[in-house]
Amino acid sequence: MNYLWAFLIGGGICVVAQILIDKTAITSARIMVLFVVIGVILGGVGLYPKLVEFAGAGASVPLTGFGNLLAKGVKEEVDKIGALGILTGGLKASAAGIMAAIFFSFVASLIFEPKAK
Repeated sequence: MNYLWAFLIGGGICVVAQILIDKTAITSARIMVLFVVIGVILGGVGLYPKLVEFAGAGASVPLTGFGNLLAKGVKEEVDKIGALGILTGGLKASAAGIMAAIFFSFVASLIFEPKAK
């Protein structure tokens, strides 16, 4: 049953993004930023962690999950070190994911040849 909920919740998030891409004039980059901001807001008020607990990777893998991770990191760092945690918390919490994205993008750039448009 966990797999089903992960699929439905994650798929639902992706469906919303696809509808925004297809039916609005909003650029893909702005939609991605919107999803991160929604994740930060829902994570900041405590709603997104409940969704992650319910849907697992279906909620934590999409960009809204990244926003939730940023909010969680900021909360933890503010509790530990005060106001400076606002600047450092999100980066500390998401450093491994950011590093993986950079590393694998670099590896892909070495393997594949770009095509001129």
